[in-house]
Amino acid sequence: MLAFFAKQAFLFSFIIALGSTLVSLYYSLIIGFTPCDLCWYQRIFMYPLVILFGIALWKKDNGVIKYGLALSSVGAIIAFYNSYLQYGGSPLLPCGIDVNAVSCGVRYIFEFGYVTLPLMSLTGFVFIVTILFLRHRQK
Repeated sequence: MLAFFAKQAFLFSFIIALGSTLVSLYYSLIIGFTPCDLCWYQRIFMYPLVILFGIALWKKDNGVIKYGLALSSVGAIIAFYNSYLQYGGSPLLPCGIDVNAVSCGVRYIFEFGYVTLPLMSLTGFVFIVTILFLRHRQK
């Protein structure tokens, strides 16, 4: 089973990155949720993955693994910190420098008593890191 995920790592990573990108755009542009600074940083690390894994699928290039791992790992750290704030953690770093900025602790979504937008982002990043690591080990 792990070999299947490793073999199809670029396809699954592309689907996750594309889905995450479309969902984030839907929530901000159509629903009207204003993203906080940490949400923007997560987007900065997720959006390029669509292009990166699209090219990897097209060219069958394993060289993108290290770039995908780097982007996804940093994105996961940011998403983890954002989730920490939304579950009531005290800020270790300021969220935004603008007084009118949206607080990173605001929960627009809270499904099943624990699922928030940053948790969805964290899940996507961690899944991408995991399957890319499997692909890297398979090489």
